Amino acid sequence: MPEAATLPTRKDEAWRYADTSALERLGAGALDRWNEITLAPGETRAHAMIVGSGAPELHRMRLTLGECARAEMFAVIAGSDYCRVEVEVRLAKGAHFEFGGATIGGEEAVREFVTQVVHAEPEATSNQTVRAVHWGRGTGNFLGEIKVARDAQKTDAAQDFKGLLLGKGAAANAVPQLEIFADDVKCAHGATVGQLDEQARFYMAARGIPPEAAKRLLVQAFLGDAFAALDDEGKKETAKKNVEGLLVRPGGAREVFAFVG
Repeated sequence: MPEAATLPTRKDEAWRYADTSALERLGAGALDRWNEITLAPGETRAHAMIVGSGAPELHRMRLTLGECARAEMFAVIAGSDYCRVEVEVRLAKGAHFEFGGATIGGEEAVREFVTQVVHAEPEATSNQTVRAVHWGRGTGNFLGEIKVARDAQKTDAAQDFKGLLLGKGAAANAVPQLEIFADDVKCAHGATVGQLDEQARFYMAARGIPPEAAKRLLVQAFLGDAFAALDDEGKKETAKKNVEGLLVRPGGAREVFAFVG
């Protein structure tokens, strides 16, 4: 297949955990499709979505934020096949980017977020919170890169990834990267992968909560961190209900649950 020669391979850092067979099914043409979004100075936008299905999906977005603009993005990757959400962001002076993401599922699917946040000018801020919950042979990935230009003083940027594995065959991978050329900045990242807190499960069982209900509550609380920055309580509750539905019916139907321009 001629297209396959132009597709990325696992030798490419940004594709090191990707499902290469799924990329071949998507075809090289999928890599050319970017959703370009520009926010004017002072503009605010929020976008929330659930993606993933029974076929490979690739969602690529480029955001350019003007001075003091604010972009919020909340995404859940579910489904039973490979799905990748890739976001590139460029921040002008005083702009803010907020990202909350969750990958959920079992089977053998790879689900991944790949972000690149460029702090091009001073006093911009960004925060990324990603959670992964997987069982069976499911895999959740987060490759997040923060770049701070030489003149982007007073930058404040953070990444936080946590993976929760509900079975021995599940996996989670995190590759946080910082490239900093300014000297007056605050940049942080953290990544942990583990299993359910047995002490918390014992505590809940001691108070009469059935094991399956306790497990579901703990997973919901774990995933809730990804949506903590949603200011609108109605949207936050809708997001949590959709996530709960995916936990009850893994691989459930794709649904976009909120969009505000």
